[in-house]
Order: sequence, then structure tokens, then C-alpha cells
Amino acid sequence: MALITARLAEKEYGLDVTDADGHTMRIDIPVEQGGNGTGFRPMQMLLSALCGCSAVDVISILKKQRQVLEDLTIEVDGHREEGKEPSLWKNIQLIFTITGEVDPSKAYKAVDLSMEKYCSVAETLRAAGAAIDFSVIVNGSAVSGQ
Repeated sequence: MALITARLAEKEYGLDVTDADGHTMRIDIPVEQGGNGTGFRPMQMLLSALCGCSAVDVISILKKQRQVLEDLTIEVDGHREEGKEPSLWKNIQLIFTITGEVDPSKAYKAVDLSMEKYCSVAETLRAAGAAIDFSVIVNGSAVSGQ
């Protein structure tokens, strides 16, 4: 079980969230919604968790394949249900940009394995009804799954 403590740190909505090891992050909502705008929005945290979960998988898989990863950037965007409360993620798109001495087919396979088999956050979002799509770019070139 992961112990997380959320404590009000700013007037109204700003929370500092700390884990059992003392790592801290700020969660807040935008000023136009009554918050302070000093941290991640809660729903952004879900997309951040998706990036983190998948990054760990991809890095681990590429290391096992003896690929030399120099850099990994994951951009994520999503669209939520309109006119519903709660408003869940409906569509999520990720772009994995990988540089290094990495075989493009191995990079694509690593991302595919993460998204479809290993990433618990991706599976949690899918179980809630989200459609997740991804693309992979290796050393400046788009890679397909064929």
C-alpha cells in the first residue's frame, strides 16, 4: 500500500502531496476556477502518471534489449467527456520521442508493450473508458508498427 498525505498548503485548493519517502508535489486548480494556479490539476496528474509509468517500462525494455537510449520525451494530450460530472478522460494521445542508438522497430515494440501489456496506469484509464493512441518517433523519424 502506498501512503500518500495531502495537506492544504495554499488558501482554498492548493495541496502539497507527500509520499512515505518524503517526495512532494503540488496539486491545485486554475485561478479561473477559484484556485491559485500553483500546481498540477488533479486530472493532469493522471496523464503525468501515464507518462511516468510508460517511461519506466520503455526504458527498462530498451535496456534489456541493449539499446543505447540518450533521451526520451513523452508528450500527452487528452480530451475529456463534455457535459458530464465526473468528466472522465475520453481520448488520450501520446507521442514518444526517442533518441540514441536505438533500433526503430525495438523502440516501437517497447512502447507497444508498455501501452498494451505492462503499464498499469494505461490499463486503469482504459478500464474507465479512455481510448489511448500513441505514436513513436526515433531519431527524428516516425516509426510504424509494421
